[in-house]
Amino acid sequence: MMKLQEQIELWNETDQYEAIIEAIEALPEAEQTPELISELARAYNNTAGLDDTQNYEKAIALLKSVEEELGEEHSWNFRIAYAYYYLDQEGPALTYFERALDARPKDEDTLAFIEDCRKRLALPRFERPFKQRVQECWSQFEKEEQVLRVRMRNRLESEVIVDQTHRLLHTAFTNIAYEMGCAQDHYDLILTPEGNRVSLFALDYFCRQMPDRLKKWWHVMAGRQPSRQTSLRIAGQELSAEEVQVWIEEQGEKSVKLAVHCASFDALMPENENQVWWMLSILIDQTLGEIAAMAVIDDVTLLAQPRQEGGLSLAQLPDQLVDLGLDLSRDPARILEGYTAYRMEPTEASLEQVRGDVTVGVTCCPALIQQYLRGMTQAVDDLHQDGIAAGYFYYPLDCFTGEDRAKAMLDFRDALSEKISEQAGTDTVTWIGGASGLNCGYLDFIAWDIQAVMDSAVKVFAQQPVAWAAFQTFRTSVGGILLKSDEESLQTEIK
Repeated sequence: MMKLQEQIELWNETDQYEAIIEAIEALPEAEQTPELISELARAYNNTAGLDDTQNYEKAIALLKSVEEELGEEHSWNFRIAYAYYYLDQEGPALTYFERALDARPKDEDTLAFIEDCRKRLALPRFERPFKQRVQECWSQFEKEEQVLRVRMRNRLESEVIVDQTHRLLHTAFTNIAYEMGCAQDHYDLILTPEGNRVSLFALDYFCRQMPDRLKKWWHVMAGRQPSRQTSLRIAGQELSAEEVQVWIEEQGEKSVKLAVHCASFDALMPENENQVWWMLSILIDQTLGEIAAMAVIDDVTLLAQPRQEGGLSLAQLPDQLVDLGLDLSRDPARILEGYTAYRMEPTEASLEQVRGDVTVGVTCCPALIQQYLRGMTQAVDDLHQDGIAAGYFYYPLDCFTGEDRAKAMLDFRDALSEKISEQAGTDTVTWIGGASGLNCGYLDFIAWDIQAVMDSAVKVFAQQPVAWAAFQTFRTSVGGILLKSDEESLQTEIK
């Protein structure tokens, strides 16, 4: 009798991937070896399509379940990279393809994927940019929301409500945290950034694209809302905000640093430290409101013992912060439109890198700048997986001269953003700041439809006095893309 592994090879040769899935999944769990799980993931990869992301996601989950056993092998790394690649997640895909190449040097298929990943990271090309994903999500939501309202109003089928909502939101977001509620004919959908300021940009964009017709019934917002009756249930016991002690360690002009102690946390530390921090963050968010907490709390220290001097209860903290003159409003704009100025001192080494000449800049998304300068890509990868590109345009400053040079450079940067938005559409891009350097100017943005933004930028820069212009994502591992050059042949490079 032919062994199953031999049969799987024959099925692969004849593209009978469904047969592979059926055969392996029919086996008792104890007989599903790591090697067979990897073959099952391969079959799911091969049965997936552009409109069927679930099979790629299934393949990733299967492969991660056997990473300890197979994580060093070429096939395991290639298969998980393949799934990420077709999910428009070229960042993690590149990492795994490079590991696959380490296991099998000079493999032509792996080298081809690596080259394409690098090109796509330098100039993202999404099958479904975020703007389209959001439109599709709201369109489907409109078709199903009446059924969703009935289920919520009757407070039945909670698992069905969660599954339906997750499926709808997954059209736009790869990963999304949310809360729901209803009172009479009012329905709330609360999307939480979980303290991530970069994620908040995408959530806010999504909320602003909500069709007007839905506003009669639905209140869709970013950030958990405050509640004076905040409590969590832990291991059958309820923990309230009254039980958490808080000390204000340091107060700035618009924010504070906190020290916190709660006796209920003591038994959970240190084995469950992550769970403790998760519970504490939820309690703080529900006490202050998540947006307010993100805006006014700079840092939290968890104390092993309470301090001798009396503190506040967490429930009392909102009133205390208001008395100190801090703003607890819940409008995401206070974070998204709050600019931070920064200065840098270029060095001989930094001048060899793009953006290494920057001397002054402003940003409303510090995490992207900070991670870029450290060679990190977590924030830009998180955006990329949802069809969002984060990057900047840059151009020479040698054409700006005279006493008003600084003002002229800023005016030029502002005019660029206005003209590109006008050409591409205001719903395709969010401008997040810019910088000036010894040699170049920089205009930073998050693109909800990168192709529309790039096409418009080419047209706009063609009419500007700068000799050249380029684009780069917030990645130090990829190069820039030329948008304009004195050499006519290079002007069509990105088309």
